[in-house]
Amino acid sequence: MAVRVQEEDFDVGLEFARFTEGRVDLGGVALFVGLVRGDGQTVSAMTLEHYPGMTERQLEAIEAEARARWKLDDALIVHRVGRMKPGDRIVLVMTGSAHRKDSLEACQFLIDWLKTKAPFWKFEEGQGGGKWVDAKESDDEAAKRWGG
Repeated sequence: MAVRVQEEDFDVGLEFARFTEGRVDLGGVALFVGLVRGDGQTVSAMTLEHYPGMTERQLEAIEAEARARWKLDDALIVHRVGRMKPGDRIVLVMTGSAHRKDSLEACQFLIDWLKTKAPFWKFEEGQGGGKWVDAKESDDEAAKRWGG
């Protein structure tokens, strides 16, 4: 199990190389990279805040739930906090398993549950000032398909 919450950026290629190094048991690796969206006007920057300790425990619980539902050989969640600009990487989710179905479904589950069950607070800045962002109904709907 690997969960990291950090301010610094991550290198997707390096993380993938570390994840798969020496692993002949993996038949498939699914990965997702979330990026800050923005047009420079509506969103020119975003700040993600969290509660240290609680956030990591919740991410570990979400990852444990994925392992309980699918046969995973490995999983990685790297989530950034702090101020970021459009195009910056926010989150990396990687899952590895003997078969692609487990890896792909677990990766999508992790993404959906991170959006709705992970304790992060998002503040967006734009030309009109800044605002705290509420949860989206579409994210809640996506998470519902997994139950819980």
